[in-house]
Amino acid sequence: MAATVRRQRPRRLACWALMAVLLADLLALSDTLAVMSVDLGSESMKVAIVKPGVPMEIVLNKESRRKTPVTVTLKENERFFGDSAASMAIKNPKATLRYFQHLLGKQEGNPHVALYRARFPEHELGFDPQRQTVHFQISPQLQFSPEEVLGMILNYSRSLAEDFAEQPIKDAVITVPAFFNQAERRAVLQAARMAGLKVLQLINDNTATALSYGVFRRKDINTTAQNVMFYDMGSGSTVCTIVTYQTVKTKEAGMQPQLQIRGVGFDRTLGGLEMELRLREHLARLFNKQRKGQGAKDVRENPRAMAKLLREANRLKTVLSANADHMAQIEGLMDDVDFKAKVTRAEFEELCADLFERVPGPVQQALQSAEMNLDEVEQVILVGGATRVPKVQEVLLKAVGKEELGKNINADEAAAMGAVYQAAALSKAFKVKPFVVRDAVIYPILVEFTREVEEEPGVRSLKHNKRVLFSRMGPYPQRKVITFNRYNHDFNFHINYGDLGFLGPEDLRVFGSQNLTTVKLKGVGESFKKYPDYESKGIKAHFNLDESGVLSLIRVESVFETLVEDSPEEESTLTKLGNTISSLFGGGTTPDTKENGTDTVQEEEESPAEGSKDEPGEQAELREEAEAPVEDTSPPPPTEPKEAAVPEEEKATEKENEEKPEAQKPVVYRALVTRSGF
Repeated sequence: MAATVRRQRPRRLACWALMAVLLADLLALSDTLAVMSVDLGSESMKVAIVKPGVPMEIVLNKESRRKTPVTVTLKENERFFGDSAASMAIKNPKATLRYFQHLLGKQEGNPHVALYRARFPEHELGFDPQRQTVHFQISPQLQFSPEEVLGMILNYSRSLAEDFAEQPIKDAVITVPAFFNQAERRAVLQAARMAGLKVLQLINDNTATALSYGVFRRKDINTTAQNVMFYDMGSGSTVCTIVTYQTVKTKEAGMQPQLQIRGVGFDRTLGGLEMELRLREHLARLFNKQRKGQGAKDVRENPRAMAKLLREANRLKTVLSANADHMAQIEGLMDDVDFKAKVTRAEFEELCADLFERVPGPVQQALQSAEMNLDEVEQVILVGGATRVPKVQEVLLKAVGKEELGKNINADEAAAMGAVYQAAALSKAFKVKPFVVRDAVIYPILVEFTREVEEEPGVRSLKHNKRVLFSRMGPYPQRKVITFNRYNHDFNFHINYGDLGFLGPEDLRVFGSQNLTTVKLKGVGESFKKYPDYESKGIKAHFNLDESGVLSLIRVESVFETLVEDSPEEESTLTKLGNTISSLFGGGTTPDTKENGTDTVQEEEESPAEGSKDEPGEQAELREEAEAPVEDTSPPPPTEPKEAAVPEEEKATEKENEEKPEAQKPVVYRALVTRSGF
């Protein structure tokens, strides 16, 4: 009896330990029920939260405003954010940083770095030789990279959300411009890590806007496809998006509404800031003209005066949207001299005439990428603060040929509300009505490699190969597998952007390097030596383009197959118990387990055209592993599926093998290949 008690005691201790762990998890979950979203604009940001009892709400800052300037003032021993920092821009313009998102992921020679220097000459940009990027040189002792400054802003947004929610918040969804490439997206993720935020997803701001529009009009979405164009002109850039709404059948929840990004066009520098800079230059000329002959200095050489003029230009642009003329006035602009001048809307439109000519550009790009015409678009909806400029609306209305432009959406807060809805959907603490989101790849990604071929006996040459991984306007998140069948030794391959011909020469220079990385594989030859008698199934590289649009190389493995006789053996009790525990927690050691939504691109096959879209038919032709097309491409849950989809042919084979246990079965061996360079 005593022996029995001794055997049970460890089990009781294990049970109590398990209960303690589960209780700790529940307590941790209760402390982090709230989630947040940050709509990160060039000029200002909007923060929204979801918590129990508060479905979706915009956070008010310390000044009780719904939007906060993306501005930070850095001094030796203190920092100012938001409205406090914006007011400091006049007193200390050199230490007040604004519009720094334009420098994220940019090397020193990028045209946007030169543009930033021209726009804000008061800032000293230093060079980081290790990263080949720039940083802000506040003083000899203080220097910060754009990612560090953004991390400060994100940390401040988190503090605003926590004060408003009255509880700690770690999980967030952050909006980024749709045209951000891999370097820019990774820079935002790095800034979020510095702020201690767990990023559930980087969502494109145009996708977040489309989601907000669809969520509040769920009843109007049916099986008939509805095409809507969103024209978003903010402070720093312009993005035009064509979205298709319709209900689709999902495996988990039946018929549910879905939005699919069909086409995207953009202009990286067309926005309200450029209009304000034109107005600032106009006001500076007027002030210099008024003081001509007095031996005064040029106002452009005074950073404080230029900061005052930029603030007045911002106000003037807003007022001229509703009035034909307005009086610009600044007390003590420079050397205690007041400035006063009348500016008309006609003068403003003449200053920005070339900018207004660029308004239809994103519309044409979006239509071209969607392979649609304007007749298929039901309505055009305005988003972003700069769309309130009358001339922008006039030119856009003429370009789209519609009777009127849609203004039935909150132009400032739509992206923040869509992003926080997505945050609640991704969080385990909330249950929301499903809304399927199918985002699209803006920049195609391909794999390039070179191998030696023998075209004629004794004549060997090098052949350069390209295989498209993610084609332009194809859906994501998505996983792909590329198989290299003709290598039995260590080799390298390159991951590059695909055809970027849709970008203009200037956009290509801003885009930067088209090479993402070079992957060097080691251990390939060793794996072939380890399994000399087995049949090689190639070297498989598994790629993932996640819901944030960030590419990663998950693993590379060398696969071998052999036939063995299956002899049934009685499983021991310990083995059965181990298998039961493994299945309980979703684990398994079956080597043939497939990954959801994975496509295979074979080396011998001709790759599809780079501009082609991933249609279901093409995916089926390229698919080699046991995969079933997935309709719902919304972000998958973090836990792996317990069972992989198995086609009918394999099920039949398994049934035959059960009836004939002594038959030969193929056994697959996978040797993990190490990699470097990613």
